[in-house]
Amino acid sequence: MAMTRPVPAPENTFPSLDQYLEQCNTAELKDLCASAELLQPSPEDQMLDVACGEGEATLFFAPLVRQVVASDLTMQMLKKAQEQISESGGIENVTFREADAQDMPFPAGSFTLLTCRIATHHFPKLEQALKEFHRVLRRGGRMVVIDLPQPEDPEIADFYQKLESCRNPTHVRTYNEKDWRRMLAEAEFILGESQEVVIPFDFQEWVKQKNVGKECAKAISHQLASAPRKIQDYFQVELFAGELESFSERRLVITAKRPEKEKK
Repeated sequence: MAMTRPVPAPENTFPSLDQYLEQCNTAELKDLCASAELLQPSPEDQMLDVACGEGEATLFFAPLVRQVVASDLTMQMLKKAQEQISESGGIENVTFREADAQDMPFPAGSFTLLTCRIATHHFPKLEQALKEFHRVLRRGGRMVVIDLPQPEDPEIADFYQKLESCRNPTHVRTYNEKDWRRMLAEAEFILGESQEVVIPFDFQEWVKQKNVGKECAKAISHQLASAPRKIQDYFQVELFAGELESFSERRLVITAKRPEKEKK
């Protein structure tokens, strides 16, 4: 399913960030709009979208920056991203590159802006990926990571882990904000601001959008519909005639930057 995005400015011009963000009135854009507000992208920025998936972040930021490199581990995802961006029309400043986030082929200091959206919970060696993020950013370069936050309640966290593993077997684990701040500091980033956004989903639309298999969708529906109240409250579960109708997904948006001067 294609993502709705704000309308870009006419060709060869850059939209005002404020005007662009005024159009962020759909739930699916909340995390990207929060990212743009925190990062303040500019027409001078050279951006890398790590683990770009189907290209939602690339498509959103491309009208705001000079150039975007969309990278992903698999050619299959890069082809999907390329198709979505081609179908959107008017985006001509994006290139695509197959790359492992934990061992990227880009020279040091290649980018002024880096995004990674709903991907890091798949990384088996996240600390190594963060070192790579630091390496490919120029000094003073900014970064945003968007991902599913680890719930503080152990029971909800365990439920979340099982739900995500069902949805996608490549899921490794999620992290809370404290974990993120520790890992970013260890990777020698300067910590920035963060936000948590809540995005509601119609369950059947979510199943189609995420390509969830029939048996997994049935299991998730049953688990959320029959979960204890505190878990249903966390996911903002809505039932109709005992069946799961909608739920919400929380996303942590956290920013950081590479220092202007390196430690001696």
